[in-house]
Amino acid sequence: MEYRFDFLVIGSGIAGLSFALKAASLGDVAIVTKKDKLETSTNYAQGGIASAIGNDDSFELHIQDTLTSGDGLCDPEVVEMVVRSAPERIRELVEWGVEFNRRGSGPFDFDLGREGGHSRNRIIHAHDMTGQAIERALIRAAEEHPRIYIFENHFALDLIVEYDGIRIGDRSIKRRKRGWGAYVLNVSSGQVDLFLSHVTLLCTGGAGKVYLYTSNPDVATGDGLAMAYRAGAVLANLEFVQFHPTCLYHPQAKNFLISEALRGEGGRLIDKHGRPFMHKYHPLGDLAFRDIVARAIDTEMKKSGDDCVFLDITHRGKDFLVKRFPNIYEKCLSLGIDISKTPIPVVPAAHYMCGGIKTDMRGRSSIDQVYAIGECACTGLHGANRLASNSLLEAVVFSHQAYLDVKGHFDEWFKRPFPSLSSQDCPYNALENNQQSEMVFIAHNWDVIRKIMWNYVGIVRRDSRLKLAQDHIAQIRQEIREHLPHIPLNTDAMELRNLALVAELIVSCAVMRKESRGLHYNVDHPNKDDLRWRRDTLIWRELE
Repeated sequence: MEYRFDFLVIGSGIAGLSFALKAASLGDVAIVTKKDKLETSTNYAQGGIASAIGNDDSFELHIQDTLTSGDGLCDPEVVEMVVRSAPERIRELVEWGVEFNRRGSGPFDFDLGREGGHSRNRIIHAHDMTGQAIERALIRAAEEHPRIYIFENHFALDLIVEYDGIRIGDRSIKRRKRGWGAYVLNVSSGQVDLFLSHVTLLCTGGAGKVYLYTSNPDVATGDGLAMAYRAGAVLANLEFVQFHPTCLYHPQAKNFLISEALRGEGGRLIDKHGRPFMHKYHPLGDLAFRDIVARAIDTEMKKSGDDCVFLDITHRGKDFLVKRFPNIYEKCLSLGIDISKTPIPVVPAAHYMCGGIKTDMRGRSSIDQVYAIGECACTGLHGANRLASNSLLEAVVFSHQAYLDVKGHFDEWFKRPFPSLSSQDCPYNALENNQQSEMVFIAHNWDVIRKIMWNYVGIVRRDSRLKLAQDHIAQIRQEIREHLPHIPLNTDAMELRNLALVAELIVSCAVMRKESRGLHYNVDHPNKDDLRWRRDTLIWRELE
């Protein structure tokens, strides 16, 4: 089946929805999402969205905190643009119906929390379910808009890209030109549909599921990164994977995050004997930057042999905890942990990709008319380590930037005729529909990749482990290339393909960077090397 829209948005989180609500003033918008429209990383975000609006705060302080966290790799121009845009974007979220916690009735009289790395209280939140409040308000607004069409259970497989051909010596090289939409698997019917569009936005989130332990939902399999790489787009800084220091350690708690805001309200990290330890690692103690806290916990666990450490906030009392952190309180209580009486067992887990599809200040990728917004993008804001609660802010700011850019090109781009394509041009038609295939191949390799990445490409790395990971993943990718054509087209198989590719790309970037900076810590190269490595790690696929 063929669909034609002015805009195709792949992903239904805060980035895609906020863009769609603005772009619908220009034309029809299709939003495709591979599962339920609410199954996004945005929906699971607990902490909040950062904005320097407090009386004791300033844009300059927020900018400096972001630059410090990014450890020399932030783009200062991007940081300033995002930070200064924050109040206006917050106002828009409120107009769309997001209800943040407030202290009074003024337009910016919000209850401001603090998280690691912030020098002031500047986290605007909706209790400890900020992402859910944002997601549901934006979904309601999108569903009510007559020019926005939401396609649930539709898995984007690959971009449709037009190329120019050039010759270099005796070689014919494809040069990426512009995007025209995507091939999309209708999960319900099993058919691949053509979604043609003048502008395509990749808002597909991160790739946390490439690791064994992650705070991310199951949909975070790096689909946008893989699609962009296969199409020839430039990616950057994939070695910088942020591990959240505190995920709940419990056999029945899958992917449950214990928000950094607990430490912002006075929570302390302790060992099993009740001894605090963060003062040994950084002057900011429990409110140090995430890379430092995650490495400290990893070090303490390796020294003691313990399976976890603990986060103690019992001194704040039940009344405060129930009011400020109702979701975390109830979740822990359901597992037999009363956080007003008992410290919370926690471990680090893969949380956020600071690298991604390389974009400019308008959200434009290296492929014309293809934008990348949100966690799948590398905008220059986060550098080598994201400052807490800057991610939701980045998404709404760059969605607005992309909208302004598209609006400026509307007359030029939207007069161009769509390319002549049919379902017969779809590369996925060649796959065999063999329903007797051994699907154990998918489950086995999925588990192997995630264990390799956790053990060899985790919080602390070394050259020998990276080489082992590189060799193992190369073998798995070869198996996938050989066996995938004989497996029925389904989301599990396509996610495995994307997961394996993203794992390979993360390892390749980690191997290239011969230093330790931010989230990339290699014991064989323990120091920063500003002379050679104060730059982005770029990677792309040569198209022939």
